[in-house]
Amino acid sequence: MSKEPFPIDEAFRRLRFATQGLAKAAMFDLRDRGFDTPYEQLVGSLISARTRDETTLAVCLRLFAVARTPAEMVNLDERRMTELIREASFADVKARDLLELSRRIVEEHQGVVPNTLEGLTAFRGVGPKIAALTLAVGFGLPAIAVDVHVHRIVNRWGYVASRSPEKTAELLAETLPRRYWIEINERLVPFGRFVCTGTRPKCSSCTLNSMCAQIGVISPR
Repeated sequence: MSKEPFPIDEAFRRLRFATQGLAKAAMFDLRDRGFDTPYEQLVGSLISARTRDETTLAVCLRLFAVARTPAEMVNLDERRMTELIREASFADVKARDLLELSRRIVEEHQGVVPNTLEGLTAFRGVGPKIAALTLAVGFGLPAIAVDVHVHRIVNRWGYVASRSPEKTAELLAETLPRRYWIEINERLVPFGRFVCTGTRPKCSSCTLNSMCAQIGVISPR
């Protein structure tokens, strides 16, 4: 079946419609609940790695009820931190890394979170996706955070062709208009969780079906 052209402005218009009422991506949900500082977004993004969004949200809300700044966080010991984030994957490792980066922010950066990719990834446990989320949601700076949903969907569309999230991020930086760099993660995470799923995506009811190349789709619904 022939497909319509893929104007990216129209794709985002349809994405906004498709994601109305769906559970938000965790970092954007935290932002909209008032946990929008660069530090809170950095902490939340690190906790979110390999952790379901609903778990990330619950863990972050419990942690931030106790400590919301690096100065407050360094007053927790590792056992207490691990207990507070216990449902997150690799809670003991993340507790160690959160305490370490909090200490470094206090001691080396005068309590201010770095606002560059290089500065953020210098912290143990902070990779490109975590750094990009912090820059995008915490600082409002144009940065593309590519997780499994973003990677899968933009390749399924045929908008880019890449085998790794890292390469997808590079290609999106070359092709995606900067006005969508932050929004792409906000839209595609819920879209990927509930509509354009990894297996048996809901193609028949998808508002982007007429535009999507459906690359790699095996068993649509």
